[in-house]
Amino acid sequence: MRNQIQPIMLDSTQLRNQQMILLELLCEVKRICKLADIKYVIIAGTMLGAVRHEGFIPWDDDADIAMFRKEYEAFCAACCKYLDTTRFYFQDHVYTKGYRWGYGKLRRKDSSYVVCGTENLPYEQGIWIDIFPLDYVPDSRAGRLLCNFHCFCIRKLLYAESGKYREKYFIKRMIYAALAKIPLKIVLVHYEKYIKKRNRKETDWVRILMFPTPNREYGYLRKWYRSTAEFTFEKQTFIGVKDYDEYLTFKFGKYSELPPPDKRKRHCVSKLEFPQ
Repeated sequence: MRNQIQPIMLDSTQLRNQQMILLELLCEVKRICKLADIKYVIIAGTMLGAVRHEGFIPWDDDADIAMFRKEYEAFCAACCKYLDTTRFYFQDHVYTKGYRWGYGKLRRKDSSYVVCGTENLPYEQGIWIDIFPLDYVPDSRAGRLLCNFHCFCIRKLLYAESGKYREKYFIKRMIYAALAKIPLKIVLVHYEKYIKKRNRKETDWVRILMFPTPNREYGYLRKWYRSTAEFTFEKQTFIGVKDYDEYLTFKFGKYSELPPPDKRKRHCVSKLEFPQ
């Protein structure tokens, strides 16, 4: 049966409170990366917010950081040594049983932020920021197209446990229910093998394997993530894409223009609790 929990609509005060927690999480990533000499870069809406608002996009409810795969693995290890476990915890499919996303999340302790349809997942869900690993993909567009299809299949298998509740249409929920019967361990073993395959050779193009690429190039230029600069974000300093104009234009088009209200997306949330 489809989950019928009524979504929570955050008011402006709640949204700003959440953004301040996201800022805490961003600062913790920066602190760990400095201690462990790990390179990171703010991306996507966080990069856009830094350029256009010098902080969060006013309606944004998440934050995104990316690292090349080796740096990501170093960050996972560094969390075991340096993470302030009195306030935060890190999750990914290697460290968290039942975790079904192909990238990591740093979460705030003593909080809850549960996306509608994920209530059944068997792990704690505090307010989070995404930590994305960047992997190499083929330089040819045809190769990236094939890679994209492969990634799509793995992603849907991982998503199936949520999709069987989250999808609007009955037939899709039934398809995901069937896919969810495939043991998670089998899917993750295949995913790990694919990660190794993708990183055998450095290429000019990269992507987050387990996150959709909203463009017809099915990837992003590696140079954007290699060449970095400091940006002000909520009166803090973070490392971002130096050639932000080219990157943001590629990703968002006319990024300096605010989208209409109906295009300002937020997560659909069923449970929200802030730390006391």
